[in-house]
Amino acid sequence: MVRRMHLWLGLGVGLLFAVTGLTGSILVFYPTIDEALHPGLARVATGGRPPSWQAVYDALRRDNPTRGGAWRIEVTPGGGPIPIRYYHPAETRARDFAPLMLWLDPVSLQAVRRGYWGDYWTTWIYDLHYRLLMQKPGAIAMGIAGIVMAAMLVSGLWAWWPRTGGWRRSLAWKRAASRSRRLYDLHKWTGIGGAIVLIVLTVTGVLLDLPDQVRPIVPRASPLFATPVLTSAPRPGGMLALDGLVARAQAVLPGSSLAWIETPADAHGVVRINLAAPGEPSRRFPRSNVWLDPYDGRVLAVRDARRDSGGDTLLTWLHPLHDGEAFGLAGRWLVFVSGLLPALLFATGLWRWWGRRRTRQS
Repeated sequence: MVRRMHLWLGLGVGLLFAVTGLTGSILVFYPTIDEALHPGLARVATGGRPPSWQAVYDALRRDNPTRGGAWRIEVTPGGGPIPIRYYHPAETRARDFAPLMLWLDPVSLQAVRRGYWGDYWTTWIYDLHYRLLMQKPGAIAMGIAGIVMAAMLVSGLWAWWPRTGGWRRSLAWKRAASRSRRLYDLHKWTGIGGAIVLIVLTVTGVLLDLPDQVRPIVPRASPLFATPVLTSAPRPGGMLALDGLVARAQAVLPGSSLAWIETPADAHGVVRINLAAPGEPSRRFPRSNVWLDPYDGRVLAVRDARRDSGGDTLLTWLHPLHDGEAFGLAGRWLVFVSGLLPALLFATGLWRWWGRRRTRQS
């Protein structure tokens, strides 16, 4: 019964599982791959730093006078081209998520590359992996498919799990056996070797794909941080320089490193400084934030991820577990290799099933 369920689940979602794994492997290193695909970025001075973050913001407003919304400026530890996002461009208003992506030369502050999310290869791969290129409905479909994939993995382990005293036979690799048996052994060992990591990746993927379904459930066990709704009152002197606001934010969370700067969405907006506090599992997308009034520099709200509830900590770990960032370069390589396994599982399982089917029909 369990073997048959595993077979039909594999035939049903095996190809999608393989595609999801392969695209996931690419995305483990997608910033590096993306940079390699755009030689113009490599010509920018490595390690270059902008004269100030205010100068970066002034350049963005000067070169994009019609874009009045918030800019999100990413701070890369190694310097070089400055990645920037503008989340709601008019050109892609019809899409659920397609921000304008810019890269600025840190010295000249001129854009050396621009594009819209989903229009260049690495983001197309990201959308295929995450949403099947179908925007929000695709994320729901992938979440549901992920549940089926998890059931397929668990049923495969269950079907293989040896009875008492049968471990040696179940783990044996019969090199001199028939092709069907060798395919089974390859399929079996691929599944055994990657089961734990693949289950973790699949479950975290489901939780990331279904935030609207997951977030209402978590507070039943643990409260979640509520993002504050904040406003500011314009002052005659205008906004303070971003660099001073960054310094005030870092003084609130000493020892934290700057990750993102989000500028006000309008004249009544606030500045959000995203910081990576020591011990956070993700450097690119940390959860510690300081919100400040851009006119007088007052700290309006703080989130220190080190003081998060259990529910928030769970959600914080999902992405860095899913892409391996939580465990550094070794974790990324582990996820990269694990992403290749579903394709091997699908190929060996399908080959063996087709061969046995032909044998029965002959």
